[in-house]
Amino acid sequence: MKKWIALFMTMAIVVLVAACSQGEASPKEQGGKLEIVTTYSIIYDMVKNVGGDHVEVHSLAPIGSDPHNYDPLPADLVLTTDADIIFYNGLNLEEGNAWFNEMIETAGKSVSDDNVVRVSEGVEPMYLSSDEHKNEEDPHAWLDVRNGIQYVENIREALKKNDPTHADDYDKNTERYIAKLLELHEEILDMTQAIPEEKRILVTSEGAFKYFSAAYDFQAAYIWEINSHSEGTPEQLKSIIRIIKDDGVPALFLESSVDPRSMEMVSRETGVPIHGKIFTDSLGEAGSDGDTYIKMIKWNADMIAEGLGK
Repeated sequence: MKKWIALFMTMAIVVLVAACSQGEASPKEQGGKLEIVTTYSIIYDMVKNVGGDHVEVHSLAPIGSDPHNYDPLPADLVLTTDADIIFYNGLNLEEGNAWFNEMIETAGKSVSDDNVVRVSEGVEPMYLSSDEHKNEEDPHAWLDVRNGIQYVENIREALKKNDPTHADDYDKNTERYIAKLLELHEEILDMTQAIPEEKRILVTSEGAFKYFSAAYDFQAAYIWEINSHSEGTPEQLKSIIRIIKDDGVPALFLESSVDPRSMEMVSRETGVPIHGKIFTDSLGEAGSDGDTYIKMIKWNADMIAEGLGK
């Protein structure tokens, strides 16, 4: 409640500033860069690759944080209000706890606006099955590189629509980027074939790897299905421990943006080691492994192949 009071107070200041600056040309109208807001770091990196020198991009959820449950800051509201384009994932990622819709509304915008763009448009969604979230969309589509390519295509079209002067540059950047993504997709397929089929059971804390598993021929197993208030319950722990023991799972994986304690307990109970950390909802810190979308997916694939291919 206090957070949203602060946001509304900030919004009042934003409105006053906007009123005082009426008649001034926007940076885009002056030939400057498009001001872009993305909800989390993975979309941020995609927009940077497509937009190149023509965009200034800000990610709301910081690197290492969970965009499912992000709590916007007053500064985020100012950026969102002033943005030329806002890119969000959709598929129940930001909307699950309503933070994004409330912030957009407070900023005087709507998810139906042309410059509020759902990058997952056109992706075939997978659905959650747990009682608490039954039939809700699973948001983690970007972990299938082919869906990542769809995100990139949607970003290109939005940038071209809002900045047609640089359409050729956006096209060239996109084609180069997609070529790298297609190469990565094929590389992961080749890596998968080197892992014995009976060992392709991917155990993580959150069930974020359904899209990845369907694309690259793994069986997804997890403690909880999606980051929420129900994480690491006794029933969830008993279920995953049984799967690990019954199927002889050789390695476990811990996501970089979740609390490690539940997976550490599972490792102790089963005697199966946590092979390493993998990325789901966030890039790695700048300069580290996984600090771009391509590097995070490549890191994940290498880590999984190494752990399960023993």
